[in-house]
Amino acid sequence: MSVALPGPTQRWRCAQCGNLTRFDVVRSSRVREFVHLSLAGEPRTEETELLAEDVEEVRCRWCASGGSVQIVPRPDAGPPTS
Repeated sequence: MSVALPGPTQRWRCAQCGNLTRFDVVRSSRVREFVHLSLAGEPRTEETELLAEDVEEVRCRWCASGGSVQIVPRPDAGPPTS
């Protein structure tokens, strides 16, 4: 099950404790990387392209609640649009 990400005019808020800033996020990512190996065989990633990403869980860092995290408007974002 995917969790919605907040948009530019939104943010996460824990309805249980009021936290707005600290969350543990579990996500799965599928990426394509260009890896350059040195002559000694040590890898260095030079390019990363995000192909797919899925946020699986968002949990409040303060009270550990997972079911209480909701998306709310940012106070500086202005009125909601229809």
